[in-house]
Amino acid sequence: MFNLHDELQKINITRPGMPLVMGILNVTPDSFSDGGEFFDQKHIESRVLQMIEEGTDIIDIGGESTRPGAEKVSLDIELERVLPVIEWIKARFNVPVSVDTYKTKVMAEAISLGADMINDVNALQSEGAVKLASETGVTVCLMHKKGNPENMQAAPYYDDVIEEVSQFLEARAKACLSAGIEKNKIILDPGFGFGKTLTHNTQLFNELSDLLDLNYPILVGVSRKRMIGELLDNATLEKRLHGSVAAAVLAGMKGASIVRVHDVAPTVEALKVVAHLV
Repeated sequence: MFNLHDELQKINITRPGMPLVMGILNVTPDSFSDGGEFFDQKHIESRVLQMIEEGTDIIDIGGESTRPGAEKVSLDIELERVLPVIEWIKARFNVPVSVDTYKTKVMAEAISLGADMINDVNALQSEGAVKLASETGVTVCLMHKKGNPENMQAAPYYDDVIEEVSQFLEARAKACLSAGIEKNKIILDPGFGFGKTLTHNTQLFNELSDLLDLNYPILVGVSRKRMIGELLDNATLEKRLHGSVAAAVLAGMKGASIVRVHDVAPTVEALKVVAHLV
């Protein structure tokens, strides 16, 4: 099973003190950034090989888009998209596999095929999810979001975004601990862009140390997101590479343990240079 401490130790020579790079593999037709690009088996396999060659530390497979405005997909469709990819990767490579899902049945099937980590935008709130994670010993990433993909960006509001996100994540982590999930199997994600304005996102990023005070590893995922575009004068998706890499490097310098990215090679290269020059 995936052990974050061990994985971080593996990269310590090439990227001392820097985070793991989680490469995004969306096997969906409607992901906000690369929807449809890796939707057939040939392109999926090619993309996996590319990410491994570029130095990804984890591959995160998603079979349902959770972008703002995204529609839900059925359990059967998500299983058909995700399971063959997990099986293909685990049969050929030694790279850790994460599955981006909130459905307990998808989690169970993915774990049975060797998935090392569950990356859940719903923070294991689906029925049976916490129990499954406890019984299987899988590593889990608990994400904060406000609202649902259909409406979460309509008009998000917080009295204090740092406090509210921290309280939610701490409560979900405690629920996991109470169910028997080991603390070293829990990762937290503040959920940039999930029910948050640019102001909320920048506050969370600037004060990432407040989340680190919860004493859990933090995953940061801002790659190609709207906040990067807004910070770059409304740059389009294809013009968000440099901003995304800069944010990933800064997240690592601020103490993030994992950065979730679309562009593996530029991120790995930037992190290597920064690790040896700071």
